[in-house]
Amino acid sequence: MKPVLVLKFGTASITKPTGELNEPVLVDIARQVAALTPHYRIVLVSSGAVGAGKSLIRNYQGDITQRKAAAAVGNLLLLNIYSRFFSVYGVRIAQSLCERHHFAHRDQFLQLKQTYDELWANDIIPIANENDVVSSRELKFSDNDELATLLAVGFGAEALLLCTSVGGLLDTNGQIIRHVPQLDESVFGVVRTDKSSLGLGGMSSKLTFAKLATRMGIRVVIFGLNEVDSISRAIQGETGTQFDAQANALSARNRWLGSGSLAVGQLQIDAGAVRALQRRSSLLAVGIRVVRGEFEAGEVIEILDQDDQVVAVAKARLSSGMLSQQLQQQNVEAAHANDIVLL
Repeated sequence: MKPVLVLKFGTASITKPTGELNEPVLVDIARQVAALTPHYRIVLVSSGAVGAGKSLIRNYQGDITQRKAAAAVGNLLLLNIYSRFFSVYGVRIAQSLCERHHFAHRDQFLQLKQTYDELWANDIIPIANENDVVSSRELKFSDNDELATLLAVGFGAEALLLCTSVGGLLDTNGQIIRHVPQLDESVFGVVRTDKSSLGLGGMSSKLTFAKLATRMGIRVVIFGLNEVDSISRAIQGETGTQFDAQANALSARNRWLGSGSLAVGQLQIDAGAVRALQRRSSLLAVGIRVVRGEFEAGEVIEILDQDDQVVAVAKARLSSGMLSQQLQQQNVEAAHANDIVLL
């Protein structure tokens, strides 16, 4: 079976500074992606809907309601243009508007995966975007870097390519860092804080999700479109910044569980509980110091050590309310060992 490749294009990569779609860039994306279809099952995650549609919203100021309206208009424009350019190469596309709950519940995610499998079986490329129009969360809390990463992790992608207008991770001299064997805090230290006025995600966002993806065994490339055949060259490691996949033997279910961006609550635990988790034991309520957020039994939570560093994610056995009432009780299981993924 062909490996999965997830390609994400940010707003600044495919639009002009005015927000209009940059059609010559989209033409080249269609050409390059069409050439990859014999070798990969491709998911294309494309931003740009808000940027494309905002010119049609009178007195646009960028508030949440106007962003939703701009997305409703712009997504249609974006998909029509993609369809026209891909059709030149005999490639058909499908629209996939995703929401966070599609990933937060395993059964819903499996339905999404089955749909994508059917599209790939019919040589159709799904083009995914967040469903901005009905999302109940402000857009800034869920950008398309996150969506692309969740798709890559959930589908066990071979590689995740994140396109950026700056062409890769830049060092303090503005030069692209070509290779990052392991993504640690020293890498985050070189990140500039500037970002596109059109897009929501900056380099910090990309590094955050690149770290998650590499931990889940997925190679990540942050690259730009300013070179000839830049997509295939990025796959080959010839352009952009390459982030090595870390060794990973998790099952598909635990890869899904391990995507900590799905977490709806947090548990801070003591040092003894951390050691117990490292021995692959279950998490007991007596080892929990603080319960944060509201969650129900079965929802995904983050587990933090005493320094507030995330050490694992898990499915909660009890709701936050029930757990808070039983922190001092013996033999109360907060999360079973089989439902805990160490990070």
